[in-house]
Amino acid sequence: MPRRKYRLDIEEEQILWKDRKRYLGLPISFTRYEVTSTRFIIRTGLFTTNTEEVLLYRVLDLKLKRTLWQKLFRVGTVTIHTMDQTARLTEFKNIKGSEKVRQFLGKIVEAERDRKRITAREIYGSGFGESMDYELDADGDGIPDYLE
Repeated sequence: MPRRKYRLDIEEEQILWKDRKRYLGLPISFTRYEVTSTRFIIRTGLFTTNTEEVLLYRVLDLKLKRTLWQKLFRVGTVTIHTMDQTARLTEFKNIKGSEKVRQFLGKIVEAERDRKRITAREIYGSGFGESMDYELDADGDGIPDYLE
């Protein structure tokens, strides 16, 4: 019986930026970062590869941190806060040109929000506060612990 070949008509998104996690300034890690026009992707591992994707319009905040050692090796860590359930806090660790990457991510996040016509009010009103209250409610009575 002949093998069936399945054809997927999915367009490949163009990668706008990619890099690897660096040690001593050298890209010798198995953690890879990619940014397309609609999402960012983090792939980790050698034998077992984990891929995590987050849509750009779900990004809430970007933060850059550079320690003394990171400054010496010209790398930095960009921390990304998102609305995503599985990746609320994501980091691009030890990447080259971290300040430019942070600015670039900020611009394409805003462009993606404009393209999807999403306002900040819709982002913060879509369960962001609810999920934070849920995390602060350890006993499950519906009242955040800081109010009891």
